[in-house]
Amino acid sequence: MIARGKNRCVLVTCGSLTEARRIARVVVTKRLAACANIVTTSVESIYRWKGKVEEAHEFLMVLKTTSRRLTALEREVKRLHSYDVPEFIALPITTGSNQYLRWLQESVSNRNVR
Repeated sequence: MIARGKNRCVLVTCGSLTEARRIARVVVTKRLAACANIVTTSVESIYRWKGKVEEAHEFLMVLKTTSRRLTALEREVKRLHSYDVPEFIALPITTGSNQYLRWLQESVSNRNVR
């Protein structure tokens, strides 16, 4: 395993499985994320919104990308998402297998587009 400070794991919740799948397909197709994992059973969310405590069932999406593609990924998620303020939390991937992190970087690179 090696340290790779330029990779990110992004958490996004969606109001429906259909929305999560649509966003995932678009961002992977556009090379903004190398991979999207979607938890197909809902997670229960309790949050404060407009002064009230709300509850909802949402679908968690985990996207893998690079710091270089992060701004474009956030812009695309916001464009496609139904929420006024979608969750978009980027965590650094500090370590990982050489092969996986190389694949991640190649998957979002525009140099590999044919």
